[in-house]
Amino acid sequence: MPSPQDNPNDQDIYQEHVLDHYEDPYNRGPLATATHAHDGKNPLCGDKIHIDLRLDADGRVAEAWFEGDGCVISQASASMLLEAIEGKTIEEVENFSAEKMLELFGPRLTPNRQKCCLLSWKVVQGALKRPVGTEADPSVTENDDELDTKTSFGGPSLEEEQ
Repeated sequence: MPSPQDNPNDQDIYQEHVLDHYEDPYNRGPLATATHAHDGKNPLCGDKIHIDLRLDADGRVAEAWFEGDGCVISQASASMLLEAIEGKTIEEVENFSAEKMLELFGPRLTPNRQKCCLLSWKVVQGALKRPVGTEADPSVTENDDELDTKTSFGGPSLEEEQ
């Protein structure tokens, strides 16, 4: 007769998947050939993410790399997201919603932990608008704030967390 350990529930499978991405992340490190890059942080828990993208002539994400420090959720979700967006068009990445990011991550998260998961998603959205070697466009920072209001999942706002 199989033991309960032989049939892990979905939550256990997701947790193993999360830990795999945390312990052996996809494309962690700098990308010398990046065409676009952006940084972001979550002041609530100190998570930091930097994402480098290389977009090809066809408007696709040819490579996506990240560096960062923070909790298991923020770092694992960055790995998962970059693996998922490589080869996608800019439009497909722009249309990848916060809800899809939470689905990609797997386990259900509290509102504050959702912010950890969504940090890399927000940084990718910003990176698409920040070519390397150009002045930062002030509207990109405004768009980052706009992403916060469009992706409210409850809990305190970033302003309230500081």
